[in-house]
Amino acid sequence: MLNNHWKFICSITVGVLFALLSESVFAQRNLTAQSQTIPIGGNTWQTVENQSNSRVITNEGIRRWDDADATFKTFFRVGKTGSLELWLNASSPSGAAVLDVKIGGESKKIVLKGQEFVDTYVGEWNLVDTGYVEVELRGVSKEGKYFPSIASYKIAGTAIDKRTQFVKNNEGNFFYWGRRGPSVHMRYPMPEEIEAKWYYNEITVPEGDDVVGSYYMANGFNGGYFGIQVNSETERRILFSVWSPFVTDNPDEIPEDQKIKLLKKGKGVNTGEFGNEGSGGQSFLRYNWKAGNTYKFLLKGEPVGNNHTEYSAWFFAPEEGEWRLIASFSRPKTNSWLTGFHSFLENFAPQQGIFERNVLFSNQWVGDKNNNWTELTEGVFSADNTARTGYRIDYAGGEKDGSFYLRNCGFFDDYTSIGTSFTRPPTQEKPEVDLNNLP
Repeated sequence: MLNNHWKFICSITVGVLFALLSESVFAQRNLTAQSQTIPIGGNTWQTVENQSNSRVITNEGIRRWDDADATFKTFFRVGKTGSLELWLNASSPSGAAVLDVKIGGESKKIVLKGQEFVDTYVGEWNLVDTGYVEVELRGVSKEGKYFPSIASYKIAGTAIDKRTQFVKNNEGNFFYWGRRGPSVHMRYPMPEEIEAKWYYNEITVPEGDDVVGSYYMANGFNGGYFGIQVNSETERRILFSVWSPFVTDNPDEIPEDQKIKLLKKGKGVNTGEFGNEGSGGQSFLRYNWKAGNTYKFLLKGEPVGNNHTEYSAWFFAPEEGEWRLIASFSRPKTNSWLTGFHSFLENFAPQQGIFERNVLFSNQWVGDKNNNWTELTEGVFSADNTARTGYRIDYAGGEKDGSFYLRNCGFFDDYTSIGTSFTRPPTQEKPEVDLNNLP
């Protein structure tokens, strides 16, 4: 034990000695009444190439942290410039440890020790810009097996006020939703007199924006959604789902007469049920779509009598040059043409909420029951509850180079006001598809 202690002491650098001195200098710095607490559980990501220890970040904070190569990044957004004072709430039951905290390129080292969670003053920074602040935490050295457990940061100073934004608490499971990041939507208003049978849209995911955990949804409608996903480093999908009219997150609770029925599916398509965000029928095709390519999506919705509506989805890849059926479903207790046209962009993997992603939607059209096409050139931007609460402000959307775009996550500073309307120039290029000879 004595040898281990001396090894630890010998590993302390000049910067650590400064931290030891600083510990006593800052000991009298007390938290002010204006301080705010940033919980680690909803505002922090681990960034290391080998994230084998995926449970280091929990709702309670950083726990069982033993990887010296791990880096933790915490984000909050300020609405004014000025001073920032920072405390770290932590315990170090494995023995003394030295941590490095960096903001804006300026690092400060602190020594933590002791069984109990206490607030340790880290230092003061000057924030010269508004927007997102990144706090980077690294382990320098440790005496025991684990680095300290970290519960939260506390912040104060002239830059901190009611406009300071982050995930405040876990009410409503917001640590999960906050780490996923805001979902963003583009709604396409349609003339009320159209009885829409067809819905056409095109997607381009720019190169480098095909981030794992992303769902780029092209054809959203009242009843379901249809788009593409990045499920892992090795798997991508084309996903088409239809909600049951019976509202539940558990598909096992759906009465038999309100279940979504599969009518047919395309070659290689998997089908089944889904839950957790509503429930219903789901279909997906594992397909290695490529960033930079433009993919076409076609949806059909048609009431067929007996209070049922049938929905079918087709996908066109330029690599293949032909339309491919994904699936056809029958939805009971529904007698409606297509309504509620929109697209969205979401991250469904909380550990990926630190990475920005973008997507382009172009050439939107609806076809009526007589197969007459109408181009949709207006888009209205919106975002989910994570954005509306002010917990995450890294969201945007609009019109660019003739397409609508959506952007989220990554903690960029500019954002788009929810409810903003945009108009793209018309293409007058009707969908090139033989509606009478689809597979």
